Amino acid sequence: MILDYFLQLPLLVIIILVSLLITLISTIAYKYLTNQTEMKSLKDDIKKHQDEMKTHKNNPKKVMEIQKKAMEKNFRYMGQSMKPMLITFLPIILVFAWLNQAVAYEPLMPGQDFTITASFDKYAGNATLSSIEGLTIKDSTQNVVNGTASWIANGKAGEYLLSMNVGGRAVDAGKVIVTDQKKYALVLQKINDNNLKTIVLPNKPTKPFGWGFNIFGYRPGWLMTYIIFSIAFSMGLRKVMKVY
Repeated sequence: MILDYFLQLPLLVIIILVSLLITLISTIAYKYLTNQTEMKSLKDDIKKHQDEMKTHKNNPKKVMEIQKKAMEKNFRYMGQSMKPMLITFLPIILVFAWLNQAVAYEPLMPGQDFTITASFDKYAGNATLSSIEGLTIKDSTQNVVNGTASWIANGKAGEYLLSMNVGGRAVDAGKVIVTDQKKYALVLQKINDNNLKTIVLPNKPTKPFGWGFNIFGYRPGWLMTYIIFSIAFSMGLRKVMKVY
């Protein structure tokens, strides 16, 4: 995928460039797939009706009449917006899916210990997670306590399909990716087995501004960072391109 070339860049730069690209495409679509003269007229009328409602705020009957006119204009405005929205919807969803798969979590780094946690349904006993060439499982046999068991693992760069022995049965236990690249397996993996239900990996959520940056204790993730830049770019591009 062409977007994979972005993965060589710093995370914050990726989010900025992708949000700019999507916002630019959406803005162009709105400009050329809608009647901008009519859109401007509708927007001006809606603004005028809002001002009129403030003027007649002490006259509920008059406000209702004006509000009805404003709603009609709003529906017409939204109707005009539907075509570019539908056309750009699928590409935007695909890009969002790619972002969620590529930049939502930090990778499990080669040579560093990490924890693999499994949850079980109605199973009490031992579970053994097998080591694989390149991936070492420390204390591979664990006792299932209150439906959970955890293992410490350490591996070289690579993708590993896990296998677990549960009650004498070999069970496919999901996948682990160890890498220093922007890549990771699903953090929560559902397992199709009567006893073993899920495998959870400890990949930390990414913070494009860094873990040291916070707003009253809140550290924006990739999605909030994307939204912030998209709003800023949308306001700027619509003004420059005169999109209503």
